[in-house]
Amino acid sequence: MTIGVFDSGVGGLSVHRALVQRLPQADFVYLADQANAPYGGRPGEEIVDLTRAGCERLFEAGASLVVLACNTASAIALRRLQQTWLPGYRKTLGRPVNILGIIVPTIEAATGLPWEHEAERRGDKVEQLDVLGVFSTQGTTNSRVYEIEIDKRKQDLAVFSQPCPDLVPMIEADAGVVELAKAVEGYVQALKTRIGRYPDRAVLGCTHYEIIADIFRAALPAGTPVIHQPASTADSLERYLERHPEYDPGTGGGRVFLTTGQPGPQNGLVQSFWGGPLVFEKA
Repeated sequence: MTIGVFDSGVGGLSVHRALVQRLPQADFVYLADQANAPYGGRPGEEIVDLTRAGCERLFEAGASLVVLACNTASAIALRRLQQTWLPGYRKTLGRPVNILGIIVPTIEAATGLPWEHEAERRGDKVEQLDVLGVFSTQGTTNSRVYEIEIDKRKQDLAVFSQPCPDLVPMIEADAGVVELAKAVEGYVQALKTRIGRYPDRAVLGCTHYEIIADIFRAALPAGTPVIHQPASTADSLERYLERHPEYDPGTGGGRVFLTTGQPGPQNGLVQSFWGGPLVFEKA
């Protein structure tokens, strides 16, 4: 068996790298749906259908678990697939399989609270003492998943999401650092204008953005804490596997990289982030 990691493109490699570092003996298959990237501007039903197809491909490749290393897919497709598709598909496969996302561990890291925690509802107005900025795709921003779920758990944390629609295509196209820095600075300033000040903390709410995390840190005030989804997801998956021994992550340390797009070496930005040559096979 193996662990599948799915993203619309190369951004999920940021999560994948953290998972590999945390579970070096596990077998992994990474699938990038580059033929259909980016997901952020697509209608919800398309995102659900594309995510389901990607998960099915990974389960057919032997995955017992699939991690959606994509905020858009996690926000829009995960619950639908878990509730309406996965139960029947498990019966068809005849073995335990599951799909996990990256938003739950991110919110746990942002709030410092377990997912099961519910804030005590207060009748009086809560003074917002802390502001969290979430940089994300348009699809994740539209879902309001961070605003809704954090409000359920921590009412003294105000959440402002800033869509960054140009960043995923730019990263996939190997844009230069100067061009990327200009775009990121524009999005940070747009968020500052909406809030009236810089956020106290920030979430890079798209796994592609982790590849250019240094650019975000440079655009934010020095010392602004940035919540990193890869580490949070790795922590969460490790705990999940401890609780669920029925899901076999494998022991051979296998690494397979698949794409629905153009196979072959990935772009310079991605290879630099990964730390070496990275070649995708045709899915």
